[in-house]
Amino acid sequence: MQTIKYVHWQVDDSWIGYLEEYPDYWTQGENLADLVEHLKDLYLDLSGGHIQGARKLGELVMP
Repeated sequence: MQTIKYVHWQVDDSWIGYLEEYPDYWTQGENLADLVEHLKDLYLDLSGGHIQGARKLGELVMP
């Protein structure tokens, strides 16, 4: 099992969110559970290489 972090918030009657690793790709749902399902689908598309040129968040370690 893998843990994927995501950011989410509610705007009026919609839930908006994105995967922390892919901050450029947002999705939305009618409720939080619906948003999570959309985020899972989005992760599969992005991590599976189905979206060419997908930008990904990186991390630098500085001395």
